[in-house]
Amino acid sequence: QLQFVESGGGLVQPGGSLRLSCAASGFSLRTYAIAWFRQAPGKEREAILCISSSGAGTNYADSVKGRFTISRDNGKNTVYLKMNNLKPEDTAVYYCAADRERCRGSEDYWYTNWGQGTQVTVSS
Repeated sequence: QLQFVESGGGLVQPGGSLRLSCAASGFSLRTYAIAWFRQAPGKEREAILCISSSGAGTNYADSVKGRFTISRDNGKNTVYLKMNNLKPEDTAVYYCAADRERCRGSEDYWYTNWGQGTQVTVSS
């Protein structure tokens, strides 16, 4: 069964960096597109970035342009989200989920096999 485990979250000061990991178990994510989402308290879940099976990235959130990047290591069965210059408004639970081969859109319904999420808190 497809399953993701997110990790790497924590408490960081504004301007700091974190790298989140989305590790797949029970299957190879080689043929899947993987997206990162986040949900802040009291807000709807939003798509941030997606990476296709071929490694092409798609940005869905203007607020993270130039600060967040997505990458994948199929050999480690893991997708990463590198977050730089973090801001308090980046505080959220971050999730990863899978789509078929390419990133078809930012809406939740394209994605399956959601992980349990990892908390990121940006505060001084």
